Amino acid sequence: MKTKFSEDVVALSDLKVNPGKVVSHVNECHRPVLLTSRGRGVAVVQALEDYEQSGEELAFVKAIAQGLIDIEEGRIVDLKDAKQRFGIK
Repeated sequence: MKTKFSEDVVALSDLKVNPGKVVSHVNECHRPVLLTSRGRGVAVVQALEDYEQSGEELAFVKAIAQGLIDIEEGRIVDLKDAKQRFGIK
């Protein structure tokens, strides 16, 4: 999902003229569009599906990182104790 500056940068004035074109673009290419005003970035438009997926991926990576920290700091439970704790045989 790397930005293509030749395609994925849109002036706010262009967005006002044809917002449907920008929405169609992000839905088709699955890349966010950078909105600019006076040559400076001001916002990003991203397809809802891609936004939700990014959030899920970030939460997953954070959970893995926390798990690795827990292991390093000795906060572990062996499988037998975990099964017993959750009532699994």
